[in-house]
Amino acid sequence: MGSKIYVGGLPYSATEQELSDLFGRHGAVASAAIITDKFTGQSRGFGFVEMSSTAEAQAAVAALNGAEMGGRTLTVNEARPQEPRTSGGGRGVEGGGKRSY
Repeated sequence: MGSKIYVGGLPYSATEQELSDLFGRHGAVASAAIITDKFTGQSRGFGFVEMSSTAEAQAAVAALNGAEMGGRTLTVNEARPQEPRTSGGGRGVEGGGKRSY
């Protein structure tokens, strides 16, 4: 198991400091980040915590998966590597000029 942990079900009002403090009870926290919407800046309800060692990460996952924070149940597990993104999703340009029917 790696030391990077996915944390889902976060209250939208949670701060990175609160997340760090919560996981800090189970070991040294290298970093804590809450993912936000790039347009509104509001929390998306999940984040990532990086622990200093694999043993500390395992202890934090075991202790905090299913725990409550701000009235919400947390989902805590090992973070999976990010899959490569493909370019696309945009609208293709189909021909140009006028269409005749």
